Amino acid sequence: MRKQVVSLILFAAATAAFAQITTASSYFNSVSEFYATIHDYEVHMDITVGSSRMAAQASFKRPDLLRIDFSNPESQTILFNGDMLTIYLPGPAAILNQSVTDSDTGQGMSLATPQGLALMSRYYSIAYETGQDPVPLEEGSDELVVKLVLSRKNTTEGFRRILLAIDAQTKLIRRVEALTTQNETITFLFSDYAVNQGIPDQRFIYDPPSSANIYNNFLFSE
Repeated sequence: MRKQVVSLILFAAATAAFAQITTASSYFNSVSEFYATIHDYEVHMDITVGSSRMAAQASFKRPDLLRIDFSNPESQTILFNGDMLTIYLPGPAAILNQSVTDSDTGQGMSLATPQGLALMSRYYSIAYETGQDPVPLEEGSDELVVKLVLSRKNTTEGFRRILLAIDAQTKLIRRVEALTTQNETITFLFSDYAVNQGIPDQRFIYDPPSSANIYNNFLFSE
């Protein structure tokens, strides 16, 4: 009888411990489900590519409206309305337009949506970097995040590895570090989120300078 009681206690303890474990895939799915509740948001972005530094304000509205206004480089703009990608480059005064008709391409433009996160889950294996317990965003930081490592499942993906840092309380993505196939690291740091503020559709209408040169379908032109 005593052995049975001890065994039952051990089984109950083991079951309780297992119940507290959230797999990395399950946690990632919970983040995706949270993003499904977001109608729109604005966020500040600091972007690092090698030694280059960029800064921008991004606006997103479901299902697929995206606008990025850069302060560095000043006046550079990226706009995606679900059908057309427009990039304004102030240096050469060029407007690059690309019609997007392929569904996968359209989804790839909106990785901050449930559909985009689902693509990441489909093509990358997900694991914790340091375990499921929150850790500081960086050394000395008071902000706690959950860090995930996404490793590509096949060599056709554009990034070898993606590191995500997700705010432990809000489940908003705070940092993305992507390692390219050329072993170059691209880092996005997101801050000052404003979620579900009712961004009007007019925010995603861009009127570029009339003096700029226009290049259509630049991604596929020879």
